[in-house]
Amino acid sequence: VLSAHSRQGTREFLTEIDVIANVEHPNLVALLGCCVEGRHRILVYELLHNGSLHGALLASAGDPARLTWAIRRGVCVGVARGLAFLHEEMASGPIVHRDIKASNVLLDAGYGAKIGDFGLAKLFPDAATHVSTRVAGTAGYLAPEYALHGHLTKKADVYSFGVLLLETVTGKSSSRSLHLSDEGDKVLVERVWELYEAANLRDMIDPAMEDGCNEEEAVRYMKVALMCTQATPLRRPSMLRVLEMLEKDVRLREKEITPPGYVLRDNKDSHSTSMVVASHTLTELAPR
Repeated sequence: VLSAHSRQGTREFLTEIDVIANVEHPNLVALLGCCVEGRHRILVYELLHNGSLHGALLASAGDPARLTWAIRRGVCVGVARGLAFLHEEMASGPIVHRDIKASNVLLDAGYGAKIGDFGLAKLFPDAATHVSTRVAGTAGYLAPEYALHGHLTKKADVYSFGVLLLETVTGKSSSRSLHLSDEGDKVLVERVWELYEAANLRDMIDPAMEDGCNEEEAVRYMKVALMCTQATPLRRPSMLRVLEMLEKDVRLREKEITPPGYVLRDNKDSHSTSMVVASHTLTELAPR
């Protein structure tokens, strides 16, 4: 049910109908119908019995132990397939979702992943490589160039997917800082990069998976995630390439991985936003 009072709610409603009603893919949530009565607007989706990935994995009431490595691997591949379809296979042109996150990944009865919530999706004009648009989405998942400048390309979705990939493997939320007693607070991407540089990524694998986790594959997935979250958009792979790296035993060009970028907000000044690259280079921006 969308807001009956905000203009943004109306835009989201119309966008969602326009996008999802004409799209069919096993990894995209199916829209069954809609209802408009006065100012009330309702979208009716297929029933997905296991709720969201966020609820199962990251919420306090979740049960991450039931999400085995096989399930998590399937979720990652499923979301990658859905995004690759939106980016590369739409007859109407590429669609950028703009809000890829764990709460927008829904799980069916067999824990198959489906991307939902297309209210912020953006259809690219013919031949356009990027668009400049208002920033929308969820903190922790936003690509720096989009969060700071409104510069939107398919690589913004790739970045968000990389964050989602890290959450799925580690069981840790990107929206909450990781408190390290000897090093202070770290964001998820920052911590994974540090352990990658130390050749110790296994320490980030979610211990809730216990037996049955293919640690070598989990580490590989985190390396793919670091490729997706590189600070420079052009260095991030396409979703088709990401899907290939997740599904096949192709060689990862690790020497080409450059530091990730992420956005921090100053808790003392809500207008001040910083872009951090690999925890070392800091660019301050303070839009008013």
